Amino acid sequence: MRQSNFISRRSSMFFFTILIILLATKLAGDICVRLGQPAVVGKLLIGVIIGPALLGWVENSHIIDELSQIGVLLLMFMAGLETDMDDLKRSFKSSLAVATGGIIMPLIGGYLLGLAIGLDIAQSLFLGLLLSATSVSISVQSLKDLNLLKSKESTTLLGAAIIDDILVVILLAFVMSFFGGSEVSLGLIIGKKIIFFLIVAIFIWKLGKWIMKWLAPLRVSEAVISAGLIVCFLLAFIAEQFGVAGIIGAFAAGLAISQTDYKKEVEHKIEPIAYAIFVPIFFVSVGFSVSFEGIGDQMGLLVITAIIAILTKLIGSGLGARLTGFSGRSALGIGSGMVSRGEVALIIATIGLQSGLLAQQYFTMLVIVIILTTIVTPYLLKMTIGRK
Repeated sequence: MRQSNFISRRSSMFFFTILIILLATKLAGDICVRLGQPAVVGKLLIGVIIGPALLGWVENSHIIDELSQIGVLLLMFMAGLETDMDDLKRSFKSSLAVATGGIIMPLIGGYLLGLAIGLDIAQSLFLGLLLSATSVSISVQSLKDLNLLKSKESTTLLGAAIIDDILVVILLAFVMSFFGGSEVSLGLIIGKKIIFFLIVAIFIWKLGKWIMKWLAPLRVSEAVISAGLIVCFLLAFIAEQFGVAGIIGAFAAGLAISQTDYKKEVEHKIEPIAYAIFVPIFFVSVGFSVSFEGIGDQMGLLVITAIIAILTKLIGSGLGARLTGFSGRSALGIGSGMVSRGEVALIIATIGLQSGLLAQQYFTMLVIVIILTTIVTPYLLKMTIGRK
């Protein structure tokens, strides 16, 4: 009887949490739109407000975290569906330049900052790598709100984010193998990335079409969208197994299905599923990581780190775009889209904490910096390419 009551209370609290998240995100998004601001900003800020940092109405939990992971995967899956494969190929040179500039400058800036505050070489390099990370999930939503997801800038941005993810993971493995006590071979890390992208190429070329043709005709309800989601989660799973972020696998799945005759149907039916529940939970969960406890003594360092994080990415990636033929405004827009560190940097920060490459005293401060870069990205995008 007691166990039954306990399960009932847990269920009711879970339902209440979902209720608060959905209601709060929709209202916050609407208020921001009425104020002329990107809706995604309200959804991010409301996570800080209703989360543990301020009101404490809802707290992060394992199931909320899992639902938010589904949300970000679906967000990147939809981005892949709307991306033109030919445009992505044509923008490779620009994407490589954007990613390279967006890694070099934050790496240097973070390394010098680390040395300036008394960190050793290993910790300083790790700080630079942390600031070099990029997560475009928030940028994707912002570009979608601005109706720019199919633009040349967006395609370059998405390509750069993929390259950035791969390069940062390889550099992180290199640093950890030397300083973090990791015995993982750098050659193995690089080899796994190569194998993953060979698998992606096969999916985009043939396998994605075969899976859709096999599963879509099944005589069950919503067979086409189910087949699309199977491809999405399959590639996300494969990506994680090969040491690549799951969001890259989800994006690749979207690209694979965009080459099939089922693209329009999957795209039309996935949006209601994603935006009704999973994507709002993802946006709110980003704010759940914020804690202001003991941050007062590090306020100056927080401001300096945030400025370095924003400017180095903006200038580095923007310079890469400018050197490959983009106008000044478009280059700034691409640089703006690379500013968000999001869940990728949060994962790297946790790895650093566990390996000893990130001191506990700086963890909370860096989490807030990561959230700040995520929140300012929609504003920067709107002020640059959003005003075309």
